Amino acid sequence: MAAVTTVAGPVPDAPRSRSQTVILVVAGLVVVGIGGAVLTAPDAFHAGNGIDFAGNSSLLSETRAAGGALLTTGILVTLGAFIRRLTFAAALIGATVYLAYGLSRLLSIALDGMPATGLVAAAVAELVLGTACGYVLHRNRRAGASQAP
Repeated sequence: MAAVTTVAGPVPDAPRSRSQTVILVVAGLVVVGIGGAVLTAPDAFHAGNGIDFAGNSSLLSETRAAGGALLTTGILVTLGAFIRRLTFAAALIGATVYLAYGLSRLLSIALDGMPATGLVAAAVAELVLGTACGYVLHRNRRAGASQAP
């Protein structure tokens, strides 16, 4: 097998399974879609959950910035499904972002009470996708380990 050189050094080029590819594509495209919608149409995106920006340009700016970050995160996660040297980083970022969102929503439920049904569903989806990205991360952990000579 050929070796792949990553930031951490050369690692074996273990084949990525079909399930890992599907996980990264789905996780990436979901966050691309959400990030794109939040970036370009935050009012419409959040209206379904009863969130009204009421022309608050500061809140819209904060929301659009998060949308842009999610959009670029999604692009990276999706690329990790097709570019082997990005798989570990994509899985790490996907797991981190999705689990951070899902766990933060659980904390919010504990502190603030139940949000709209759509936001509870989002928390479940985020925890599932974060766990799935964690699986890909675990399966590709050697790519992140330093290969000291």
